[in-house]
Amino acid sequence: MGCRGMNVGKTVFSQVLDRVPHWEFRRLASIHDSADGRRQFSSWDHFLALAFAQMTFRESLRDIEACLSTQPKLAYHLGFRVRLTRSTLARANEERDWRLFAALAHKLITRARRLYQDEPGVLDLDTPVYAVDSTLIDLSLALCPWANWTGKDAALKLHASLELRGPLPAFVAVTPADYGDVVWLDDLPIEAGSFYVMDRGYTDFERLYRFTQGIAFFIIRAKRDLDFHRVAYREVDKSTGLRSDSTIRLRGPLTSKLYPDPFRRIGYYAADIDKRFVFLTNNFTLPALTIAQLYKCRWQVELFFKWIKQYLRIKAFYGTSINAVKTQVWIAVCVHVLVAIVKKELKIERSLGEILQILSVTLFENMPFLQAFSHDSLTMENGTVHNQLSLFDF
Repeated sequence: MGCRGMNVGKTVFSQVLDRVPHWEFRRLASIHDSADGRRQFSSWDHFLALAFAQMTFRESLRDIEACLSTQPKLAYHLGFRVRLTRSTLARANEERDWRLFAALAHKLITRARRLYQDEPGVLDLDTPVYAVDSTLIDLSLALCPWANWTGKDAALKLHASLELRGPLPAFVAVTPADYGDVVWLDDLPIEAGSFYVMDRGYTDFERLYRFTQGIAFFIIRAKRDLDFHRVAYREVDKSTGLRSDSTIRLRGPLTSKLYPDPFRRIGYYAADIDKRFVFLTNNFTLPALTIAQLYKCRWQVELFFKWIKQYLRIKAFYGTSINAVKTQVWIAVCVHVLVAIVKKELKIERSLGEILQILSVTLFENMPFLQAFSHDSLTMENGTVHNQLSLFDF
């Protein structure tokens, strides 16, 4: 197990945060917060406060302050070196560049992906498979007018490329709500040999051709009005749900120039939901049924977004500026990845949601980390955690 799982006289919270390399954090802070060494409330204190708020489901700055100020000695053992006040945290949310926490999130993602690299591949494929999608993070138009995108609604957009082995986010971005999904494909790193699974909202033939030029594969749901002609047919076993497997070329005067190579077009009928799908891909070697099954795995990215919204604090915000909101979103992503790292390193046989819930009521405890997951009193028969308010019962 190693010392990671042992009690070294630290709180559970400190043991979780030990998964953040401090030298790496200081390096990122030197890049994104040049005045950090001159601030009384450091970037590390800032990260600790908002990570704590995420793990304990705090709803406001007042809530965070009340929780930590009731036990100053215990707060010190959690890692806080200054007394936390609402005004201090509010000022940090306004002034400290959110890019620090975005950079930290991607460093943690890189580490987590290394930990999960030996997980079985999707459908036993040796190559990575990524599900690409986005979701809106709703904001108050009255409080965040800078996020206005329809005249009546305010939101940011969270984009993710989720590696289905794990599953873990491989690349994340936060953009204005009106930032087009297809435009975000320009920023998406493309790994040769990998598969990228997308819904038809990502249909842009010039951008799809970038995958082909990068020697990567895409699977995308075809739009109904696609203008093409068939070049070749392949027989399919219709008892599997397959309806067709053909090679096509685009014949529109513009689209045929934007994507000059052939596509593979696969028709599939999902009997369980009584729905027909048509997929386009630039992979001509995998069985047609495998292509259809890979697309079906795309739902995992939707579960990732659902998890983030259900278990982390990105519905009520601790500040209303764009910097404060993005800071909170990126630290929420950091917490998600930290929980995934803890789960893998300590071989915890619980879901990420269960781990986070148990952490929420044990962060103040000074105990071996794994002991937090052996208390029968923490869970009810259905596996949910008892009374989060017990956080205050010291």
